[in-house]
Amino acid sequence: MKIIAGLGNVGEKYIFTRHNAGFMVLDKWAVEEGFTFRQDTKLKCFLAKTKVDGEDVIFVKPTTFMNLSGEAVRAVADYYKISTKDIIIIYDDIALDLGRIRLRATGSDGGHNGIKSIIKHLGTDKFDRIKVGIGPQLGPSENYVLQNFSKEQLEVLKEVLSTSISAAKSIMQTGMEKSQNKFNMTVTK
Repeated sequence: MKIIAGLGNVGEKYIFTRHNAGFMVLDKWAVEEGFTFRQDTKLKCFLAKTKVDGEDVIFVKPTTFMNLSGEAVRAVADYYKISTKDIIIIYDDIALDLGRIRLRATGSDGGHNGIKSIIKHLGTDKFDRIKVGIGPQLGPSENYVLQNFSKEQLEVLKEVLSTSISAAKSIMQTGMEKSQNKFNMTVTK
């Protein structure tokens, strides 16, 4: 069983903001595969359970807001007894240009408060990640990440969301190293 968590902020005003790239990937996946999220207040998230290529997957969209994402990821991992090696986190990365994704198996939070919270609550930085590029940054990062994508950027993002789904499936099927070789050079424009 795997957890695939997309990071973002809940609420209408955040739906198309750059910080919600992780939510957007899971929302697109749900539409494509026909599964739905339900709110689980105890686990502090919107949750969906389905099979992906025969494997049980729990999709998680934390309702804690970005900076406390680790609370929900930890709660779901504990409840379903899922180890960190079976967790994939999908989130925005301001250092990557829009149209790029980058896969990582471990590492620091890179200044991302959602990842910082997950590292703190899981007690490790050893979990798989898919970073969705939202750069280049214009202005202070706190303001930039909460701005909506432009119409042109949303067109590029559609392709990136599909690529991110393919990357997550690849991690599950062939592992991180082969997936990195396949997707880290991908540019969608």
